[in-house]
Amino acid sequence: MAVTRPLILALPKGRILDESAAVFARAGYDLSPILGDSRKLVHDCGPLRVLVLRSSDIATYVAHGAADVGVAGSDVLDEEGRDLLEPLDLGIGRCRMIVAERADARIDDRSLSHLRVATKYPRTTRAYLHRKGITAEVIKLSGAIELGPLTGLCDRIIDITQTGETLRQNGLVEIDRVAEVSTRLVVNPARLKLDGDRLGALIDALERAVG
Repeated sequence: MAVTRPLILALPKGRILDESAAVFARAGYDLSPILGDSRKLVHDCGPLRVLVLRSSDIATYVAHGAADVGVAGSDVLDEEGRDLLEPLDLGIGRCRMIVAERADARIDDRSLSHLRVATKYPRTTRAYLHRKGITAEVIKLSGAIELGPLTGLCDRIIDITQTGETLRQNGLVEIDRVAEVSTRLVVNPARLKLDGDRLGALIDALERAVG
C-alpha cells in the first residue's frame, strides 16, 4: 500500500528549533522552511511535515499520535511521564536542573517548619524532595521563577539553568543539582510498529549525525 502522508515531526519553538534543524540537516533532512520569519506552525519539508509547538506540548502531540516523532528536553519528558520511546540523545540544549535559594538568606531545611519550593516542574520536584526526605509545599509557577524567593513567595526554587548567570543576577545561589538535562528524540511506540521502516531510517540517520 502506498504511503499517503509524510512523517510528522514536532519541534519546539525557540533556540532549540535552530539547533534541531542543524542536526536534521546533517542527517540529510532539509528543514530550512521552518527557519524563516513565518508565523506558520505547519511546514512541509520533503518527507517530513514539521509542527512547531511549545516545548511543553511536544510529548502530548507525540503520545496522542498527532505527531509520529518529536524533539523535547528531558526535563519536559520527565515531568510529563508519557509512555514514549527515547531512542536518541541529540546532544543539544544541554543544561541542568538545580535547586537554588537566596544567597543572603541561606536555609537550614531541618529547622524550618514550613519549606516552600516554587517550580515549573511540580512532578519532578516532588520526586526530588521525596528522594531527599524533605517535606515541603510545592508551588507551581509558569515564568520568572527567580522572583519567588525575592518576594517571599517561596524559600527555594527548582529550575533549569545553563550558566547560572540569571541566578547570580538575582542574588540566588545553587545548592543542589536535581538532574542533567539534554534534548531527546521521542517516538510514539504505536507509530513505530506501523511505520517502522521510515521511522527507523530517520532514527538511524540522526544517530549517525550526532555520533
